Amino acid sequence: MKTIDKIYINGEFVTPQGTEYFDLISPTTNEKLGKVRLGNTEDTQNAIRAAKNAFKTFSKTTASERIQYLTNIKSSVEKRKNDFINVMTEEYGGTLQFATVSYDYMLKSFDSAINLLNIYDFTKTMGESEVQMTPIGVVGIIIPWNSSNGFICSKLSTAIAAGCTTVIKPSEMSAQQTQLIIECLHEANLPKGIFNIVNGLGEIVGAEISKNPDIAKISFTGSTNVGKIIAKEAINSMKRVTLELGGKSPNIILDDADFSKAIPLAIGAAFMNSGQACIAGTRLLIPENKLEEIKPIIKEIVSNIIVGDPKNPNTAVGPMVSTKQYNRVQDYIQIGINEGAEILTGGLGKPDGLENGNFVKPTVFINANNQMRIAKEEIFGPVLSIITYKTEEEAIEIANDTTYGLQAYVSSSDEKRAHNVASQINAGRVQINGIGHDPMAPFGGFKQSGIGREFGTFGLEAYLEPRALIQQK
Repeated sequence: MKTIDKIYINGEFVTPQGTEYFDLISPTTNEKLGKVRLGNTEDTQNAIRAAKNAFKTFSKTTASERIQYLTNIKSSVEKRKNDFINVMTEEYGGTLQFATVSYDYMLKSFDSAINLLNIYDFTKTMGESEVQMTPIGVVGIIIPWNSSNGFICSKLSTAIAAGCTTVIKPSEMSAQQTQLIIECLHEANLPKGIFNIVNGLGEIVGAEISKNPDIAKISFTGSTNVGKIIAKEAINSMKRVTLELGGKSPNIILDDADFSKAIPLAIGAAFMNSGQACIAGTRLLIPENKLEEIKPIIKEIVSNIIVGDPKNPNTAVGPMVSTKQYNRVQDYIQIGINEGAEILTGGLGKPDGLENGNFVKPTVFINANNQMRIAKEEIFGPVLSIITYKTEEEAIEIANDTTYGLQAYVSSSDEKRAHNVASQINAGRVQINGIGHDPMAPFGGFKQSGIGREFGTFGLEAYLEPRALIQQK
């Protein structure tokens, strides 16, 4: 078993002041992998002081200097590809397929930040004035467990591009993954205090980041409920916030779609990252008159999904991250049954032979509607609700009838029609006839899916404050 007893402050591995330990449990076997020593309020304050001091000089660095730092980090990360993939499958239970894609996205974070620095003009002319886009200050980065290092790399690379310093609070459940990225960042030989990482609980480390007046901005990815708590605390010192929160993404399959392509895509969108994804397409909207045609296609596809050991390259759905998350998903499946939805495939309990881990049967409900909790609330597991519609207009109305608006999906054989429907959906991103990621396009949510955007120019400017110099002539 591994014991992680160091955090990273001001360019050094240090022993936390906190004395509490958190057990790291394998989601695949529920056996103990190790433990991590958690930081406390004092540790967090030390990290913030280090970042504040480092900001004095780092904020004045040139774009070329920042590009070099990003290049150094990418080089360090590239050396440890297998380690990143293996630790994610072991500690988080992410499938080998997902862990590999996640690793590729990590590298793209640095590429896109470097690209931005090559094209972005930090000094603009607006009217007759000069506008300087200046680093906002110390950024508090708070991230969840479902793609821990991916979030660290995307947010940190943007902060570095902007000239900001950071204090990062990863999930305590991701301590082995965090240790690996710290080692890479340390090897990159960045100036001391540029990044500081404190393992710890949200109510302690996260709370200090949220209220400390020396934090200028918070970038948070996680649940809507926690996002609201952070936003309320942040307003006391007028912190800027970027909040990437929950989702209940609709997937509209139009009546002219090629079902042989659209249905497998829909299942992939619903069960990506074992369903533990804020962008998962967990509301599948299909034409009412096509339901009987689609049902056997879905049953066939889901029956062939391999659930099991995440290290198996053919596994598509791994375990839930914890027993708590497993129980949450089971509760929602029962809620769906109680609400009157019909299980097309899947259901309660664990798949045969997988009783030791936190495995869920990929479950598809039919006869669901938007008034049911399984269609309204984020489950964060491999559970898909099928909702039927009569007209294209009704499909759009159902898709938008949600408190969320993070991502959506549209499938049609007519690209113009798909584009027209996509343009009417209230979501930060709409995927048309596929699933992809553009690291230069903005990502974030409408409504209760968040505030602000990440990636590209929009993401960079969230870490900058405009200063107008008005010269009287």
